[in-house]
Amino acid sequence: MIVGYARVSSIGQDHAAQLDRLAAAGAEKIFSEKQSGLDRERAALEECLRFVREGDVLLVTKLDRLARSAAHLHQIVETLDGKNVGFRVLDDPSLDTTTRTGKLVFGILASIAEFETALRKERQLEGIAKAKAEGRSGGRPAKLTGETKAEILRRSASGESVRKIAEAVGFSKSAVQKVVTEGAGG
Repeated sequence: MIVGYARVSSIGQDHAAQLDRLAAAGAEKIFSEKQSGLDRERAALEECLRFVREGDVLLVTKLDRLARSAAHLHQIVETLDGKNVGFRVLDDPSLDTTTRTGKLVFGILASIAEFETALRKERQLEGIAKAKAEGRSGGRPAKLTGETKAEILRRSASGESVRKIAEAVGFSKSAVQKVVTEGAGG
């Protein structure tokens, strides 16, 4: 059985053309959704991957409709391989795991994905080391507490400049200015 998967990134987009092309290519069952490819949780994709059975072929119109990166693509194709399910891309005939050449292309993509992941991790560790050397720590920015807002308003009322208040409380000038403006009623 040929199983299709179609996706568009936003509610305003239409995937009718993808659905038509998948059906014309022989897809008997098509899963579709309107959701960003960056979302890790895509319900229709997960349902599609659970649905496919040995001997089936998963078909998409374009590669970017399915995967976020080479690593993500490799992960999906590995899942399909484990179930003895083929994979094809209509717009790129070389991406077809039902052929020897297609399997070779995916082997190359898997190597690229592994390399891409290693580079990303290396850059991330370098960035963390640099931030630590500069005295910065990761995580979300601190939130202004009621106590901090009260201190900002007190300092402002005593005539201290926004810049000096920002330095003293450890928040940006714009955050301090916002508290001062809101505290002044407007």
